[in-house]
Amino acid sequence: MSETDTQAFPLGPDALAEATKRFERMMQRNIKGLEYIQSPAPVVGISESETLIDRGTLQLLHYTPLVDEVYRVPVVLIMATTNRGYIFDLRKGQSYVEYLLKAGFDVFVIDWEPPRDDERGLGMADYVLDLIPSCIERITRETGEDEVSVIGYCMGGVLSLIYASLHLDGPAKNLMVFTTPLDMTEMTGFHNWSDKRFFDVDRILKTYGNCPPELIYGAFDLLSPADKTAGNLRLWDNMWNDEFVESYRLFDRWANDILPLAGEYFADTIRGLMWENGLYEGTLQVAGRTADIAKIEIPFFMATAVHDSIVPSAASAPLIDRIGSADKEHLELKGGHVSVIAGPNAVKRLWPATEKWLGKRSV
Repeated sequence: MSETDTQAFPLGPDALAEATKRFERMMQRNIKGLEYIQSPAPVVGISESETLIDRGTLQLLHYTPLVDEVYRVPVVLIMATTNRGYIFDLRKGQSYVEYLLKAGFDVFVIDWEPPRDDERGLGMADYVLDLIPSCIERITRETGEDEVSVIGYCMGGVLSLIYASLHLDGPAKNLMVFTTPLDMTEMTGFHNWSDKRFFDVDRILKTYGNCPPELIYGAFDLLSPADKTAGNLRLWDNMWNDEFVESYRLFDRWANDILPLAGEYFADTIRGLMWENGLYEGTLQVAGRTADIAKIEIPFFMATAVHDSIVPSAASAPLIDRIGSADKEHLELKGGHVSVIAGPNAVKRLWPATEKWLGKRSV
């Protein structure tokens, strides 16, 4: 090598160390990449639980307490019907369920299975006037308490709001919702996707019965079409980092584990929420009854995410003013739709805030 070459490509100790580091990471990417492809899906749902209700699409889970002294008022978490509830219980140290249990709450989760063909007729009324109430009735019998704190995530929050507005005399004592939309006109991606001029919901029901998960997944994909490619690139760049890869796989499994929607519930959501914006306008009709959230007066807590690409702040923010409660709080956090509830920083931000707020109101 000439003197000129040596000057152009310095071989000092710092350069050699950097080159060695990059080579090692490249080798780790290749080795870990093969392991990633060959390894089974990550284990999720780490907390011990008992299934109290197993009824078609509906499951009610009761988690084993982790402390001797528990708050008087039990907590029930309600998941969106499109997704699995294990986002609340990803892994040890990254589980909202585990966090609540250690904080002294008696925790239940309303989870969902794919609706059967004979459940295509389940509509909004069935969820908020039958399925959810039957779970809450079972919780009160199980605990001996006549009050329950309800926590809803995303569209599970919408169900929670509708349920609470139609059961003003209880048994919900406290209501909390995370990244939950109200003004559907501000859900621009979904609003455009389901445009009444072009979206033939009756044809979908006639063709499929239940709304297929591919249709739902496609709608999510349209919101940020480059996200999947960008995510794969980040994964490859960090393939050497075991912690990053494990976290990525957990979230990737959940994000791709989309459930079908019961046919009539899907139609009710499109017509009543997306087309008529009924929950925002206070005109939503459920089995002939008006779901008006302005009449909800129990303590209310909502959390939104600044960088939420699924439920933008403009769609969720009006909730705090529309709800009728005098005791209400809005917490806005940096993060995305999923990371704010289940990401590594959730244990430092959202979870302690909910523990503090709920603890005062659960005695």
